[in-house]
Amino acid sequence: MRDIHDLFKQFKEEFPLVDLKCEELGRAVHEEGGPLKERERWLMKIAISGAAGHLRSLEVHIKKAQEAGATEEEIKHTLLLLISTAGFPTFMEAYSVYKGLFTPIK
Repeated sequence: MRDIHDLFKQFKEEFPLVDLKCEELGRAVHEEGGPLKERERWLMKIAISGAAGHLRSLEVHIKKAQEAGATEEEIKHTLLLLISTAGFPTFMEAYSVYKGLFTPIK
């Protein structure tokens, strides 16, 4: 996966107000948008980023879900749900991200 950290840093420097507003919106939607608990919100974000093919975001969402108390079984179940909604190839891409985070490559 291409590292976009430098590009993101450049974006933040070139468009600081846009970055700030995006961060504020994301925080408001995530934290104040409704009754879902944090763990549930991160599991949903795993499903959304996995289905959309946003693999870098998926990495972050998996880590955040774990920090919020989601178990490995819950994360794997969330990923499995991609098969019937987004298709098996999409699931495999998302599953490869998950396995890359938690399984040493042999």
